[in-house]
Amino acid sequence: MQMTKEIAEKRLADMNMGDMPIKELHPAPALVAPNWFSKYKKLCHEFIQSLTDSVEQLAFMNLTQDEFMSLIMGRKIPQNLSIRFRVPLVWGGKLEIDNLFMCWTFPNSQNLDQFIMEQNGSEIIWLPNPAAKIYVPGHNISGGDGGNATEDRLSQMAAQIVAARGMEQ
Repeated sequence: MQMTKEIAEKRLADMNMGDMPIKELHPAPALVAPNWFSKYKKLCHEFIQSLTDSVEQLAFMNLTQDEFMSLIMGRKIPQNLSIRFRVPLVWGGKLEIDNLFMCWTFPNSQNLDQFIMEQNGSEIIWLPNPAAKIYVPGHNISGGDGGNATEDRLSQMAAQIVAARGMEQ
């Protein structure tokens, strides 16, 4: 079904992702290298190690301290988190960190799969394109006047990791 931008935005709002930016793509089949998956696994490792600049978004993912540390150290992606392509490889997307983002598998990644599949056969596809490396729906980002102790704790931990790696934020 060919969607207009307005229909695509309404569809995402119906999926509780009304704040998800989208971009227009005219899909054209692209060749994918046979060794793409081994390169993808390496890229995912680099991507999760790059998340030290995304602590604020990670704070809203409700990760335990162990899950957070495993993720930020590049050891393991917690259950129910997915790394997604902004532009799929089969439509010309690149194996680059800038072409990846992370979100919850359920419901976000599953809903985004459905959203894209609903556009099958269209001349224009509307693809999810969050501004940050981590997508957390706006309705999940709320806090009281007292601040966010989880965010403060995770920010301190990320700063320690960055210092230990000899990097600067």
